[in-house]
Amino acid sequence: VQFVQYGGGLVQPTGFLRLSCAASGYAVVDRGISWFRQAPGKDRHWAACITYNEPLPFEHLTFYADSVKGRFTISMDKSRNTVHLQMSDLKPEDTAVYYCASDPVFGASCSEMSRRHASELGLWGQGTHVNVSS
Repeated sequence: VQFVQYGGGLVQPTGFLRLSCAASGYAVVDRGISWFRQAPGKDRHWAACITYNEPLPFEHLTFYADSVKGRFTISMDKSRNTVHLQMSDLKPEDTAVYYCASDPVFGASCSEMSRRHASELGLWGQGTHVNVSS
């Protein structure tokens, strides 16, 4: 299993960026994928998650931390087995290393991934720097 991340970089406040997480050996369409972020000198925190909607398997559910709700959008490209994080109205406090993550045991549950400490998740991308600065 491998998660390869793309995107990120330097952006001015109020700007936008898109991050991507391409999975191999792990079908994102019937799992959950979260994005975490780690600001300089701080712990890694959950930011967003997408998972399948069990009663309606062709639809997905999305969840967001309050700090990013309304500005970030998580989505899935099933044909490419890839999850995206579209970030808009970026603020300096969004500066962090961003990671996509899941877990082979509880990774289908966004509720589980959002409440657990990052160290409990077993699958991670390599991390992508996002720097919001003027």
